[in-house]
This record gives sequence, structure tokens and C-alpha cells, in this order.
Amino acid sequence: MEKMLKDLFANQQYDENNFFLIAGPCVVESEELLMEVADKVSGICKNLGIPYVFKSSYRKANRTSASSFTGLGDETALQLLKKTGDTYKLPVTSDVHAHDETAMAAKYIDILQIPAFLCRQTDLLVAAAETGKIVNVKKGQFVSGPSMKFAAEKIRNAGNNKVILTERGNSFGYQDLVVDYRNIPWMKEHGAPVVMDCTHSLQQPNQTSGVTGGNPQLIGTISKAAIASGADGLFIETHPNPAVAKSDGANMLKLDLLEGLLQQLVKLRKAVI
Repeated sequence: MEKMLKDLFANQQYDENNFFLIAGPCVVESEELLMEVADKVSGICKNLGIPYVFKSSYRKANRTSASSFTGLGDETALQLLKKTGDTYKLPVTSDVHAHDETAMAAKYIDILQIPAFLCRQTDLLVAAAETGKIVNVKKGQFVSGPSMKFAAEKIRNAGNNKVILTERGNSFGYQDLVVDYRNIPWMKEHGAPVVMDCTHSLQQPNQTSGVTGGNPQLIGTISKAAIASGADGLFIETHPNPAVAKSDGANMLKLDLLEGLLQQLVKLRKAVI
């Protein structure tokens, strides 16, 4: 596990006792947006000694409404992700949704992210594993931390030991999620770094408007509790102006609020390790 992360962040200088950060806008909207966010966040992380992975989805396959924005086109968006990573010397991650996408995506990104709804899809997990890339599996809203050992086993049995597991809350009724922080130590027992998704765990899905809601004012609460519970990394989607974002604007952190939050989290990390 330690070697995987050291190799991932080999181009960065950081405090080895820090958590790592996966952050960026929800979806690739434009080159300008990716570069703006990567420039801002990489600078903050460098100053705070936080190892950083840039994240943005090249395609949003899971949308409530058929009219929702899904992307600029797979190859176009993946090329922009790679360009962003190359420009700022950052590892890059994005979601993959089907087994036949994995080889294409692996040409451009460093971590293949498995969406929560697909965490039990064996063919997808195996195909992602066979690329040799790091595979980050988000825990389904319907899955317990202990049962995520089966997702990790599928990847490892395919010959790939580079696994990350991400907690993102559990369904609570039809339009809410709650976080059971027991899942963080439980998933760490599977021998993989554990990340807390601090934005998607605050979603309010299944809105009658066809647009997912959220509670971004609680991102600080979720992230602080995750660090106190032993999370190895944090996942935070961020945007300069969430109100005009083309996906998940209701639960993204405004970019200019990120630095202050990370400063608090670095202090908290030092207090609990």
C-alpha cells in the first residue's frame, strides 16, 4: 500500500504523514476549467504538503434526467485530463462505467475509479484490474464496509494489488445519504488505503426536479470526522462557481473555500496520528 502511494506521488514533494487529496470539478466542462482548478489546488496542496490527485469525469453516465449534461465526448475529455496532469505533473483519475471503456481510459489516466452503483460489477472490476492501473472502488450506497472485501478480492484475483476503497455514505430513505464512520476502519482491514468522498456523501438524490440536491455546507463536518476516523485520503469535488456547474453543482465545494478547509484538516491530522 505504501509503495503504491509513493509511486503515485513520486513527482510531488509532500509530508508523508499527511492525508492525500483527490479533487477537481465533477465533470470535464472545458480546458479552461480544468487548468484553473488544477493550478489553484496544486498550489494549495504544495504549500500544505498534501499529495494531490486531479479528478474530473470524462463522461457522466449516471444522470437523473436524460437532458442532463454528460460530457464533451470521451476522447476529447480524456485528452484534456491527460494534458492537465502533464501540465501540473499530477496523477489523474476519472470514472469508468463499463468493461470495454477501461483500456481506452487507461491510456490517459492513472487511477480508474469505479462508481458506487457499479462496485459489484465483476466484469468491470476485472477489466479495470487488467489494465495494471490503480483501481479506486467507491462503496455502493447499499453495501457495508466489511463486504467491500469482495470487490478488493476481485481486483487482486485478476493480478492487480493496486486497490483503493472509497466511502461515500449509505442510502437513507429515498432522498438522503448518511455516513457510517465505522466503514473507514472496517475497509482499512482489507489492506487498501481508504478515502472519504466528502461531497457525494452529501448528495440528496431522486429529486422530482431531475437534478440531484446536496448539502455542501457540511463538507467540512464530513471531512473532519473522516480524518478523525483514520481516513487515508479525502475526495472533494470543487468548482469556481458551483451554481453554474454542469453536474453536481449542488454538492461541490466552492473553490475559494478549499484552502481554509485543508488548513484545518492538516492541523487535525497532526493531532490524531
